[in-house]
Amino acid sequence: MRSRLRFIGTTSESGNCPALYEDTDTGDIVVQGYTVTEPEDIAQLRDVLPSESFVRIPRELLPRFTPGAEE
Repeated sequence: MRSRLRFIGTTSESGNCPALYEDTDTGDIVVQGYTVTEPEDIAQLRDVLPSESFVRIPRELLPRFTPGAEE
């Protein structure tokens, strides 16, 4: 089986989540993080499809690994 996901990076020192991956076929970003489970938070989400889920990631993870972000 060919691997489609390419590891981009993490802010975790111990190798635990959160992390970002790139789908090499589509260019989409896959996010690994802690599942949002609080009913009050879920109630505030909009236009949720049955196949969608939500994860929490530290804010600093995104700019650190976004193409073109300042180093």
